[in-house]
Amino acid sequence: MKGATNSVIAYSSPMFRVRDTNQRSKRVYFRAKIKGRCCLRVHRCISTNTGCSCGTNSDSVSQTAEVVVEDHMHALLEILPCDLRDTLLNGPKRAQLLEVILDLGRLPEAYYLDESDRKYLRSTEVSVKELQDAENALGEFGRDNRAGIKGTLHRVSAIRSSKGAIIGLTFRVGRAVSGHIDMVLDLLQYGDSMLFLGRPGVGKTTVMREIACVLSDELRKRVVIVDTSNELGGDGDIPHAAIGNARRMQVPEASSQCRMMYEAVENHMPEVVIVDEISTKAEALACRSIAKNGIMLVATAHGEQLADIIKNSHLSDLIGGVKGVTLRDEEARARRCRKSIFERKATSTFSFVIEMRQRHHWVIHRTERSVDQILLGKNPLVEVRKRNNQFKVVIERWRTYDGDKL
Repeated sequence: MKGATNSVIAYSSPMFRVRDTNQRSKRVYFRAKIKGRCCLRVHRCISTNTGCSCGTNSDSVSQTAEVVVEDHMHALLEILPCDLRDTLLNGPKRAQLLEVILDLGRLPEAYYLDESDRKYLRSTEVSVKELQDAENALGEFGRDNRAGIKGTLHRVSAIRSSKGAIIGLTFRVGRAVSGHIDMVLDLLQYGDSMLFLGRPGVGKTTVMREIACVLSDELRKRVVIVDTSNELGGDGDIPHAAIGNARRMQVPEASSQCRMMYEAVENHMPEVVIVDEISTKAEALACRSIAKNGIMLVATAHGEQLADIIKNSHLSDLIGGVKGVTLRDEEARARRCRKSIFERKATSTFSFVIEMRQRHHWVIHRTERSVDQILLGKNPLVEVRKRNNQFKVVIERWRTYDGDKL
């Protein structure tokens, strides 16, 4: 990689279309028509016609696909008070709605994608009756104070008083999005494990669903999803169509996720295991054990950048772990570094770490190379993938990683 110059590849994807339906919809498959596709894993061209220069030149990939957003918005809005329902249904930003918050004695709020400021939905406060009506419409909440809406991907979380009464509700909009998979389609075909990082609301779970669909339906893999609180497959015994033919193991509470990960491997012989929100050391060790069996892992973890995982003592095993080493004087002089340094302890569980900075701005690390460079205090070379204003995916290789500035 030393001395390499940037390489840019662009390929197109159409504009978004939003579909709102109460029926179980037919899955929208992503099928790319590709002349030449470059792969970060081996840095060579997989070509059917003209070939591709993966070095310093630019190339283009033409593809036809449709990005479809299915949100079942009416099912969520029916639970809200009538005035809020009308406000949101007729609002100009309905397609960007992220959350609705109802807190007792406060004004109802809404949050939208790519906006940090709250929007107040009316000038009167939320009443006890409105919260009770919403609770009755939702039915029973789980032990994690979460509930779902059957046949959808929406999630409702409750805040309770010291006496157990619901005093606040958070309505999180769940969307089934088809078409984003083109950002990593070339990486999926090689069966390497991938870890996705990003702030809450950036779309990690949405990407997990489409990856499950493509791996199970398009690539014909045996895929098992370990689904905590029905985040990926939606509420109900029948999983949402967004995950394709992937099998879904429901996890009743977060503390059982590690045990269910082992059970998925031991009982169901998957080729791919998908897990959302790895957060404990036990789960990180379970990922490591699963990967040693030759099973592809696709997971998300708490953290926005690779450095967050390296510094997290509970999750650092996902990238090989970190250990302190004291060098001899001769070796320290040869390396031109201090005598006490940090090194990667073992091979990484995940071949790729993908930082989702925004929905259409991803930074892709070759995990072991990047971790080794960061521990040495250097900036690794990474791949940056973005969508431009025409929704073309632009891939820029050999960018020097400098954290937030990238």
